[in-house]
Amino acid sequence: MGKKLLGIDIGYDRLKMVLVNGKKVKKAAIVPMPSNLVKEGRVVSIESMGELIRTTMRENGLHCQNAAVVLSNESVFVRNVTMPRMTADRLVYNLPFEFRDYITDELKNYVVDYAMISDPADLKAKAEANPDADDETDTARTMELLAVACPVSILEETKAYLRKAGLKLTKAAPTVCAYAPLIRDMQQRTGTSGGEYCILDLGYQAVRMYMFKGDCHQVTRVLEVGLSSIDDVIADAYNVDVHLAHTYLLTNHDDCQEKEFCRNAFNNIAVELMRAINFYRFNNPDSQLNDIWVCGGGAEIASLRSAIAETLDMNLHNADELVPDGHGFDECHTLIQAVGITQD
Repeated sequence: MGKKLLGIDIGYDRLKMVLVNGKKVKKAAIVPMPSNLVKEGRVVSIESMGELIRTTMRENGLHCQNAAVVLSNESVFVRNVTMPRMTADRLVYNLPFEFRDYITDELKNYVVDYAMISDPADLKAKAEANPDADDETDTARTMELLAVACPVSILEETKAYLRKAGLKLTKAAPTVCAYAPLIRDMQQRTGTSGGEYCILDLGYQAVRMYMFKGDCHQVTRVLEVGLSSIDDVIADAYNVDVHLAHTYLLTNHDDCQEKEFCRNAFNNIAVELMRAINFYRFNNPDSQLNDIWVCGGGAEIASLRSAIAETLDMNLHNADELVPDGHGFDECHTLIQAVGITQD
C-alpha cells in the first residue's frame, strides 16, 4: 500500500503542492505567492505561509497530515564529499567538519545529513578482495557522499508554518534530493543505467542546471538570468510594473513572446546556458552529456525553449518523462520538485 504524502515546493512566485500516494500523484495545486513572502530563500511570515498552505489544501481537496518540503537552494549547503570508510557514528561526528570552509557560523547551529552515493556493499566486497590496499588511494576504502548542511532555524521555521497549516514535517531536503529518485525511477522504467542528465530549472529568480551521472549529483550551475529578467524587459517595453509584466509574459499578452525584445532576452539566456555547458564539458572531458530535461515556470514558454534548443544543439526533453505517469497531469514541469521530494 502506498504512502500518502504532501509534497511542497515554495517558490518566489508560486506555491506548488502535490498529494502523492506511493508513486502516484493524486491531486496537485499551484497558486501565486504573495509579494515578498519569500526573501533570499527564507519565509518572511510563518503565519502567512501557514495560512496560504492551509487555504490551498482546503480549496483543492488536498487531505493529508504529513508533508515533505523542498528546501530552497539559498538556505542549504550541498557538497559531494569523499571520506574514508567509517561507522555511522563516526561519520555523524566527522561530517560537519567538511563544511568548515563554507559555514561562517558555528557548526552546532546546523543540521548535517547525508546520502550515500557509492554502494556500501560494493565497497565492502572490494575492501575484502584487497585487504592490503593503501587506505588513502584505494577507492574500496573510501565512500562518496552527498552531504547537506541546513541551519536549525530553517527547519524550525518550516515545522512552524506546517503546524499552522495542520501538517507534520516528515522530510525536508534540497532540490537535488528531489531529482535523484526521479532519475532512478526513470532508469528502472526504461531499463537504462548510468548516463548523464542535465535538469534545467527555468525559475523566476535564476536558471539552475543540475548535472547528474546516473542518479548521482555532480554539480549545480546557477545563472542569475531567471524569468524576472524577462519581466524587466517587458516592463520597459510596455511601461508597466514588473508584476503586470510577469502576467504579460505567462499569458503571451499582445504576442509579446515573439517581439524582438523578448526574443533577445531568450537568446541571452540560451547563450549563458551554452557557456555553462561548455564549461562543464571542459572540466569533464569524458562527458557524453547530450540530453536536458526542462522544468520550472519557463518550460511553458515555447519561444524560450526554441531559443535554447537552437543554441545548445542538444536533446530537450519534457520534465514529465521523469515522473511516473507525468503526462497524465497538467503542469508537471512546474510540479516536478514537489513530486520528487515525496519519493524515496
